[in-house]
Formats: sequence, C-alpha cells, structure tokens
Amino acid sequence: MATSTGKVGQGRSEAANGLLLVSPTLIYAVLLLAAPLLTVVIYSLSLEEGGFGIDNYATVWSDRINQLLIMRSLTVSFSVTLVTVLLAYPVAYFVSFYVKPERKSLWLFLITIPFWTSYLIRVFLWKVILGYNGVINSGLMSIGLIDEPLQAINYNVPALVMTLAHAYAPFAILPIFVALEKIDRSFLEAGRDLGESQFMTFIRVTLPLSMPGVIAAVLIVFIPTVGDYVTPDLIGGGKLPMIANRIESTLLKQNNRELGSAIAVTAMLVVALVSVVFLLLNRRFLRGAK
Repeated sequence: MATSTGKVGQGRSEAANGLLLVSPTLIYAVLLLAAPLLTVVIYSLSLEEGGFGIDNYATVWSDRINQLLIMRSLTVSFSVTLVTVLLAYPVAYFVSFYVKPERKSLWLFLITIPFWTSYLIRVFLWKVILGYNGVINSGLMSIGLIDEPLQAINYNVPALVMTLAHAYAPFAILPIFVALEKIDRSFLEAGRDLGESQFMTFIRVTLPLSMPGVIAAVLIVFIPTVGDYVTPDLIGGGKLPMIANRIESTLLKQNNRELGSAIAVTAMLVVALVSVVFLLLNRRFLRGAK
C-alpha cells in the first residue's frame, strides 16, 4: 500500500516538476500570443451598436477593395516564395555538398550577414537602388545606354518581389541546408551504383528527402510576406498597397478597430487555409515519391 502511494506521489511530483518547467513558456505564449489574438477576434465580432455578430466579416467580404488586396497579397507572396526558394535551393545545395566541412560555418556566417542591419534599412537600400534617380538608372545613364531614368524598374510588383526575396533569402537557405545535411550520402552513392545519372539521383533521392526543408522555407517566407506592409509602402510608393496596409489604414487612420480586426482575422484565415492546402499537397507528393 505504501509502495503504491509512493509511486502515485512520485508520479504527481514528476508531473508537477514538468508543469513547473513549461509554465514560463506557457505563460509567455498566453500573454504574448494567445491574449492579443483573442483580443483581435473579440474586436472583430464586436458591433458599433453593441453586442456581437459577423457583420464586420460580411463587410470585409463584400468590399471589392478588400478582395483585390487579398488577391494581390497572395500573388505577391506566392511570387516571392517561388523566387526565394528557387534561388535559395542552389545556394544551400552548394554549401551542403560542395563546401568543405570546415568551411561550412563560414558560409553560413556570410549568409546571415544581412541580419546585421535592420529590415527597414535593407528596404531603403533597395529603394535607393531602384529609385528614379537610383543606382541602376544613374549607372545606365552614365554609360550612355539610356537618356532618361527608367520608370519600369520601380513602383511595381517585380521591384516589390525582388526586395522581399532578398530580405527573406536567408530564412529559406537555412532550413533547406539543414534538410540537405541530414541526407545520408550512402543513398546517393547507391543511386549512382545502380546506374542513375547525377541529375536523376537528385530528382529521385535528394529532392524528395530535402522536401521537409523546402516546405519549412516556403512557409517561413510565405506567411510573413502576406502581412508585410513596410515594403509595399516604401518600394511601391503607396501605389501597391497590400492587405496589411489596408489593416493599418483601417485601424489607425480610420480608427475602426472592429472592421480592421475583421480584416486581420480574415487575412489570417486565408493564409492558414493556403498553408494547410500546401502542406496536404506536399504530403501527397512525398507519399507518391516513396
């Protein structure tokens, strides 16, 4: 009886110790993540005349401007994600397979150098490069290729995509590199021993095994770029607003907390839905690759 009671007490003490260990993280998550999100949801369901309802969401979905901005945000984010991952994969592949082990840490260090400056400064630098009197236009005019500054390189979606792709490139390179490092090199040797070319070995072995890193890179880039509002304002010159700019304008300039919160929750739900669909498609791809 005493032994049984001792085991129960020991089990309870272990559970209490485990709860004590995770409690700081739990409190942190509740205060800084769950509580603000719950507040935004409550605001989105609040009505100006009092009470709660979904009228704000009906207003969001019936507004043509909100629909266009959500579609633009998704289009820009998809483009940035595609460009970033396509550029990041060769870099991660090169560092993982061709750089000597003792030099890999140096390469990773160089890749993270952009983090030494603030995101805002990096965006301003691209504004200087792509501006009407920026580096590119000044350089082309100095060598006589153009007579007047080009306007096609700034204040457009490609400039926005280029800036965001550069800003989020390290976020894509690192998870892909980690996934490539985990691949057992004997699998690649087995593929070549069976007569597969290097390209087919990459398609059938390396790429499927590195897909977890690619998926992580896609989500890391896609989710924050949908909600970016600094870059469209600076690079787009205010002519290419995205859904985050709409939220900021509704909340701060119009002081409409209810509608702004409804737009924010709607954007989060759209991003969550797209992310889930992408994960399901990739899971099906991985199952088929096996």
